[in-house]
Amino acid sequence: MRVIVTGGAGFIGSAVVRHLIGKGYEVLTIDKLTYAGSLTSLAAVKDDPRHRFLKADICDRAAMQEAFETFKPDRVMHLAAESHVDRSITGARDFVETNVLGSFTLLEAARHYWNDLEQERKERFRFLHVSTDEVYGSLGDEGLFTEETPYDPSSPYSASKAASDHLAKAWARTYGLPVVVSNCSNNYGPYHFPEKLIPLVILNALHGKPLPVYGNGANVRDWLYVEDHARALDLIAERGRIGETYNVGGRNERRNIDVVTRICGLMDDLHPKAASHADLITYVTDRPGHDARYAIDATKLETELGWTAMETFESGIEKTVKWYLENEWWWGPLREGYDGRRLGLLAQTGAK
Repeated sequence: MRVIVTGGAGFIGSAVVRHLIGKGYEVLTIDKLTYAGSLTSLAAVKDDPRHRFLKADICDRAAMQEAFETFKPDRVMHLAAESHVDRSITGARDFVETNVLGSFTLLEAARHYWNDLEQERKERFRFLHVSTDEVYGSLGDEGLFTEETPYDPSSPYSASKAASDHLAKAWARTYGLPVVVSNCSNNYGPYHFPEKLIPLVILNALHGKPLPVYGNGANVRDWLYVEDHARALDLIAERGRIGETYNVGGRNERRNIDVVTRICGLMDDLHPKAASHADLITYVTDRPGHDARYAIDATKLETELGWTAMETFESGIEKTVKWYLENEWWWGPLREGYDGRRLGLLAQTGAK
């Protein structure tokens, strides 16, 4: 099995690459190596002969076409994306270019490659487009996102992902390209870039810095351990029905403030200081357009393909905190470039 993984030097992508190499697959990782992509996330497979790396932009049609023609994949797992909501608020153009135009370029390169395959390989080929639950918008206190939930994106990030989802499904319907789409809840775990909530809180707590909590901390997210997600994506690419969408969630809803206080408790146990780390919690102005609640119904994935999450939030968050405490070699250089400062703030005159 030969698989192209775009965005494979990023957080979720590198987990997918490590998982696939562990299964004995041959993998071509394609990554532009922006701020959130790091070859150190692929350290575990860098000397494996089954793994190749290509530094390239998915918006570069010639580079994508050459990658398909030379590597000759059986599958594509498309994870390359600009993904941080705060950055999209003040820098939406990068999100449109990468998430929309980049996905279009990759779909076209895949379509032309697939059209020229012999029938047997053509029938085996799959294109998995990996997306987010944020395309569905915001839930109230009750209910879950299903695969039939109407799209209602709130941020430039989620709008760009919604657009790319529609492109992927249109390429399946119009051209017959064997596309499957997945939409996941919030991921966490090792190798997570330190601007995101969980690694930011862990590292700020470690360094005695304020732990920013947006608004009153009541926003709810459904947390999914990244290695559980990698297993799900492999399964969806292998057995998912063409043209279908599969939601991936950990069934671990938590308020943001509860996530932060749990991390503080673990830090008190694993890296004790004179005072509780919870004393560092600081409530800050909420993010513009901050969705109140996300929660995924993963029944279709669980019943149709037999996937279940192996980690609870309690087991996964403890593993995650321990990993960051033990792996400064990975996050230290990244922290030098990103020191935990608040992103996505609008000028007061431009806020609504």
